[in-house]
Amino acid sequence: MMKKLAAIILSILTVFVLAACGSAQDAVVMERNTDISPELSYSHSMELTYAERFSVDYYEDGYALITIWEGGRFLVIPEGKNAPEGLAEDIVLLQQPIEHIYLAASAVMDMFISMDALDSVRFSALKPEGWYVKEARDAMEEGDILYAGKYSAPDYERIVAEGCGLAIENTMIYHTPEVKEQLEKFDIPVLVDYSSYELEPLGRTEWVKLYGLLAGKEEEAEKAFQSEAEAFASVGKEENSGKTVAFFYITTNGEANVRKSSDYLPRMIELAGGSYIFDHLGDKDDNASSTVTMQMEEFYAAAKDADYIIYNSTIEGEMSSVEELLGKSSLLENFKAVQEGNVFCTTRNIYQSSMELGTIISDIHKILTGEEDGLTYIYKLE
Repeated sequence: MMKKLAAIILSILTVFVLAACGSAQDAVVMERNTDISPELSYSHSMELTYAERFSVDYYEDGYALITIWEGGRFLVIPEGKNAPEGLAEDIVLLQQPIEHIYLAASAVMDMFISMDALDSVRFSALKPEGWYVKEARDAMEEGDILYAGKYSAPDYERIVAEGCGLAIENTMIYHTPEVKEQLEKFDIPVLVDYSSYELEPLGRTEWVKLYGLLAGKEEEAEKAFQSEAEAFASVGKEENSGKTVAFFYITTNGEANVRKSSDYLPRMIELAGGSYIFDHLGDKDDNASSTVTMQMEEFYAAAKDADYIIYNSTIEGEMSSVEELLGKSSLLENFKAVQEGNVFCTTRNIYQSSMELGTIISDIHKILTGEEDGLTYIYKLE
């Protein structure tokens, strides 16, 4: 009785505390209710330091409830146990061991690798050449991970035949909701990853704890997270250099795609000692997308005086020279950073390397301080 009362109080306090925190910049309001079945006794919740887009509540006998911001609820059922009675219809059941995962959220692969759980993944939405994480590419070339179609057109026959236990998607799946519905019709649970919507970089990394729970690798996940947290601590929050940075790519339509100021990547620029040039771009309460597309003239007016520009190569491919970049738009020639030789490009694996955010911040800091040797995920364009 006392545990049930504690669970109810926790649920109420969660709502009030988060509501008191103010805007979405400060906290994410996420409804939680730990009293989900008369057969389950609430025990405790996963300790999260930075992540706000998911929570995990543990119950006696090894059950765990995952709640994902705007992404639903999932009850992890221990191996050999049955689903409890009285669950709400919206709670998706995940029976352990969770095997033969279909991974369409590419940023999650690095998390599985970091906790030595790659054997939980059987299907990929990327072909081998689409992976810039060596372990994932090697696993596909060796046949341990199979290509099962891109997220919008999965190979249902292959996935079903091998008993896929879970599909992990990114939010792009909502552009093709019929795919999610079809997977669920085949009794394949679909979990949508919202790690890229975290406001803090380490919040994104902390999602490794969620996947550690799913893979039965919670201790390994905790160690992987702590290792990355230590990498962040070694970089530290650098004193602001006064240097501004524009981070963008040019679309096939000739428009500039930039990150919203509330995104985790501008926060990484800040931690590295820089200032994101679009410091008030996008409504922080609008979480529909982490990017904004603008006409080149608008982009030029806002970013032409940036001290550094970093071209995001993950969509349109890596640049080999400043001249190649200028071929995207003649307006770039008049940018301060171009004229002063402060033009950089990311490697294509930067977003797949979700457990290396400390190294990426270090790269940005080196750029801002003129220490351009030893960069890992960013390189200078000549």
